[in-house]
Amino acid sequence: FQIKFARQTCNIYCNFSLRCEIASKNFARKLIFSHKVLIGEIMLTGRHVIEPGSLTIQEIDEICGLAEQMIVDPAAFSDVCRGKILATLFFEPSTRTRLSFEAAMQRLGGSVIGFSDASATSTSKGESLADTIRVVSSYADIIAMRSPKEGAAYLASKYSSIPVINAGDGGHHHPTQTLTDLVTIRAMKGSWSGHTVGFCGDLKFGRTVHSLTKALTRYPNNKFIFISPKELSIPEYIINQVFIPAGIEFKQVERLEDCIEELDILYMTRVQKERFFNEQDYIRLKDSYILDKEKMKMAKENMIVLHPLPRVNEIAPEVDDDPRAAYFKQVKYGMFARMALIAKLTGSL
Repeated sequence: FQIKFARQTCNIYCNFSLRCEIASKNFARKLIFSHKVLIGEIMLTGRHVIEPGSLTIQEIDEICGLAEQMIVDPAAFSDVCRGKILATLFFEPSTRTRLSFEAAMQRLGGSVIGFSDASATSTSKGESLADTIRVVSSYADIIAMRSPKEGAAYLASKYSSIPVINAGDGGHHHPTQTLTDLVTIRAMKGSWSGHTVGFCGDLKFGRTVHSLTKALTRYPNNKFIFISPKELSIPEYIINQVFIPAGIEFKQVERLEDCIEELDILYMTRVQKERFFNEQDYIRLKDSYILDKEKMKMAKENMIVLHPLPRVNEIAPEVDDDPRAAYFKQVKYGMFARMALIAKLTGSL
């Protein structure tokens, strides 16, 4: 009888303790939520991120600030997405972006499903993007999607019941690369303002260029130099819609040597073979700009070189050892930027 009574007492105590713990956690969650509202922290839960303009300056600052905390102490965030699933839908080949998203979710304690070859999916049977998104929304908590078709991510967001992150849509936008670039710039230059930024290479089809250009124009005292052959110059709609109305200072040149000494940030890009309809045009333009040691001698000692990668031959390997070469640091910062974004959109933080 005494043993039975002791077991009953123990069970009652354990159940009571468990209920108290659950109540305590629920109260803590409510308290944290109330605190976020009271201090004005932006609530990004459930949002789609299709282009840099999907986020306000304050939201970008919050995401990048969280990424910086993760860089300092990644272990503190290793369990925040436990039980959450990221679906990576890559209708176009990718190495860095796809693996970066997958590593980001796994470092947050979550899981990943998805594909990297559209030919192995039901879209090859004729399934519409809308139906694919509706189905995947039933399995996952958040989607990262890349497509060669402009506007595909926006279309996906219209049919998704979970957040959609655009991981690149043709020549349009690549917002998480923009967050990557912004985290890198602030880490290495201290701020997003007061810089002379040079974009070099394929500025016509380079979605990373389009996205970062639009993002940096939102911060004061930045100047822009676009370096490209006329055939690959920055699209007129960006000049007419972004630069001219805001009175932002910019110029267009065809030789890197003519402006490299002015730059605080040099953003190199490859000429993208997959964006050309005529292979002869690609062959003629692919070697337009190559950054080497001789050109680096003309640059400021504190200039940084960024590149969204993959690199072909537009940056000579000899530049990799230059302390101003930041493109491999940029890759690592990108994972933390995506960790911060995923945590915010899933409501995990």
